[in-house]
Amino acid sequence: MPNWVKGNNVARILDLSPHAAIYAGRLLAEAGHDVIRVEHPAGDAIRRLAPYLGGKPHIEYGAYHQFFNAGKRSFALDTSTSEGLEVFRHLAATSEAIIGLPSALNAEAFHAEQPRLVLGLLSNDEIPEICQYARSGMLALTGQPGRTPMLMGGHVIYAATGLWVGVAMASALLVQDLTGTGQIVTINVQQCLEVFNEQAIGTYASTGRLSNRRGYRGAITAVSGAFQCSDGWWMLSVPNGADRWSRFLDWVQDPVLAADPSFAEEEHRNVAKDLIFDRLDRWSMTLKKVEAVDEAQSQGITSTPVSTPVDLADDPQLVHRGFLRAENLPGFGSVQVPAGAIASLFGRPISLAPSLGEHTTC
Repeated sequence: MPNWVKGNNVARILDLSPHAAIYAGRLLAEAGHDVIRVEHPAGDAIRRLAPYLGGKPHIEYGAYHQFFNAGKRSFALDTSTSEGLEVFRHLAATSEAIIGLPSALNAEAFHAEQPRLVLGLLSNDEIPEICQYARSGMLALTGQPGRTPMLMGGHVIYAATGLWVGVAMASALLVQDLTGTGQIVTINVQQCLEVFNEQAIGTYASTGRLSNRRGYRGAITAVSGAFQCSDGWWMLSVPNGADRWSRFLDWVQDPVLAADPSFAEEEHRNVAKDLIFDRLDRWSMTLKKVEAVDEAQSQGITSTPVSTPVDLADDPQLVHRGFLRAENLPGFGSVQVPAGAIASLFGRPISLAPSLGEHTTC
């Protein structure tokens, strides 16, 4: 088995990636690679992306910086100058892979100079996030029916594209380890997102049925989605079957729903789902989140709380299983940080995100 697969830290990776790919470096750092974030001496855009820990703008306390750059080293370098490019070439000569490339360098010419390198390059990354999301077909699926389509929050689509970049780089590193040669790997941001639309495309190709925006109303089973309750939101999906529906009605105690026996059939619930949801919306507001989920699960109904980031930061299960850990961030204090799935798998602690230029002289 190649050494890097076993996590022996043999690959040095220079990370110049934009937001759409930066998660890849985090994943590779978790796997044990020496990932060096090469950034401008003034700091890059990720450091300036809100929100900030403590609510005060600071290039060291950006939440995105702290997460995506954890486990990496920071090398401050101005690659827009000839001197900076010369230093970059020296760094590259001691590395196995690079994600991104200074704009002054031509990828093919640079790779011809150092053919053993793996170069990971993005295409379509200059297109704004909302346009990528729309063009991929995903925007047509998210939001409320009959209303303006909605973009998923938290730049979550860039976690998806970054994951695909990580997979591509890991695959190319394996080829490099086996053959001794590198390659240029180009990852198209839009195509990374189009993968998540495959089910909708497959449904249309096989049945002619379009997957439309349903919001929280009946996207999985006829009665499924998120409901507001007295202290937040919860999700349920009532399974098919007349017996499940009957037990659910015993809990809901809604006279209008109970009066129509046709609702025992899933196909009739599908036709009348808007009526059903209007009734359930009112019923749900009488419940508390945890109590509603517990009762649903006791009936064999798929259900879970709709967690907020605050909920997850203090989630007892995540803390117990080591997904979150308390760290002391210099100049700030104690924070709960995600350990990372790959790092947790290897039992390897991952360092906090580096301060700007912390490892420039190393």
